[in-house]
Amino acid sequence: MSRLMLLLMWLLHGLPQPALATCGRLLGRLFMRFGRRRRHIVETNLGLCFPDLTPAEKSALARRHFEAFGRSFLERGILWWSAPERIRQIVTLTGMEHLAALDGRPVILMAPHFVGLDMGWTRLTLERDMVSMYANQASPGFDAALYRGRLRFGASELLSREAGARKAVKAMKAGKPFYYLPDLDHGRRDAVFVPFFGIPAATVTGLPRLARLAGATVLPVVSRMTATGYVVEIGPPWADYPGADIEADTRRMNAFIEMAILKIPEQYFWVHRRFKTPPPGGKRPYLIPTFQFPPWTRRRRAAKRAERYHR
Repeated sequence: MSRLMLLLMWLLHGLPQPALATCGRLLGRLFMRFGRRRRHIVETNLGLCFPDLTPAEKSALARRHFEAFGRSFLERGILWWSAPERIRQIVTLTGMEHLAALDGRPVILMAPHFVGLDMGWTRLTLERDMVSMYANQASPGFDAALYRGRLRFGASELLSREAGARKAVKAMKAGKPFYYLPDLDHGRRDAVFVPFFGIPAATVTGLPRLARLAGATVLPVVSRMTATGYVVEIGPPWADYPGADIEADTRRMNAFIEMAILKIPEQYFWVHRRFKTPPPGGKRPYLIPTFQFPPWTRRRRAAKRAERYHR
């Protein structure tokens, strides 16, 4: 399946952007229709984070999310195989003055998991060498394509999570901004439970810890999908960060991400199980209820099994 998807991405990446976006939205609808597990995760996340939504509103938001997800999936082919000029045309970069003002100093670019985050990374690597962390993908073929695609330009680095913080700090001190994605649930290790839309969520404390270790300034980066492309916005530096309380610093990060999500709720990475690690005594919210056949169907299936047995 991964080879088929890679072939589809390659075949379509040369289409005009509006046509490619339309194909991506259609692909997203297919993901939603046939991806029962991921649809359940998205709907669970939306129900937890937006409890005031009606069922119809939640369903519409889930559909828009899958359309954005499918579109970003196909448009990643532009990053992997199109010329730099086309990438610059489709992906607009704003706020670069905030990064330029810190040239040569350790910088963390705090990038929440919006569907356009790869657009942000690649667009920035066209301007300067960067460093980020990398998690292996389930499919070896897609993993190799993703790795090559993210390192197309310049002398940027991708570090494995197993490498730890030391190499990231070293790269930052050498002048490479660290493109950091700290808002996934990686379990209880190095995490604290702080609110995310009012729900205690296991959140890694890497942002304040790395900022303190490297003496780095934190700049938020939000990659936003638009009707005609993407806008990657680098925000101003966070003042008084990190502070004296790691938990408060982590809560501040989540609060910023919440505000960014509320502007473009369909574009956050809702397919991730953000609440898969419950606090002590908490319930796991993503369990899919076991499907039960209607009674008359069960009787018919039992009768057929008995008939096959007595033949």
